[in-house]
Amino acid sequence: MRLYVCWGTFPVPWPRIGHSWRPDAHPCKKAHDALKEAGHSPEVVKAYGLAPLPDVTRGRKEVKRLTGESFVPVLVLDDGEVIKDSKNIAAWAQGNRGGGG
Repeated sequence: MRLYVCWGTFPVPWPRIGHSWRPDAHPCKKAHDALKEAGHSPEVVKAYGLAPLPDVTRGRKEVKRLTGESFVPVLVLDDGEVIKDSKNIAAWAQGNRGGGG
């Protein structure tokens, strides 16, 4: 399985929400963490670039070919099934525990 992410799966600084600070993970990290916690080891493919900008990177072009959009994270399973959005990827991981990937 391959997980397309923006620049990586690292944590982001705590964003300021209103008058308070709270920890929050980037969607790519959330998807990656959910897969790892479910026992999967996805190949991480860095798409780089930014979704609202033209698709100039190989990774963004591939994501657009797979989904019709430039947004990541996108999970491609070994059978070719494509799952986009961190919430959908996390839900899939929770229902499909296993080892390897």
